[in-house]
Amino acid sequence: MDGTVTRLRAVIAATLLACTSLSWALPARAESNDASQQEIAALLSFVAHSSCTFVRNGTAYPAAQAESHLEDKLHYLQGKGKVHSAEDFIQLAATESSMSGKPYLVRCDSKERPSADWLNEELQRLRHAGS
Repeated sequence: MDGTVTRLRAVIAATLLACTSLSWALPARAESNDASQQEIAALLSFVAHSSCTFVRNGTAYPAAQAESHLEDKLHYLQGKGKVHSAEDFIQLAATESSMSGKPYLVRCDSKERPSADWLNEELQRLRHAGS
């Protein structure tokens, strides 16, 4: 019985030490995630307030519907642990249809372009404005 208690104490001590060690790393990761989450939120707001039309699988959608769709995809991907940055969001959620593989397009002033280009330009503008 004494050996079991000693091993149990060693396991508890090792677990506490591991948790303590990890806690030092967590704040930096949380700050990084906070910045990424703010950028993603800004991109979603940019989409929602755009006067552009979004073309998904050949069908045009107003900005508010596009934002809602991208937000749904974002939550799904975050649940899978796949989105860690604004670039991940653009590449994995806002570039193409997960079902058909067709690229998302943005139609502004009668000109169509890939949504990824449009959103990457906005991300760079946001970062430049923040520096």
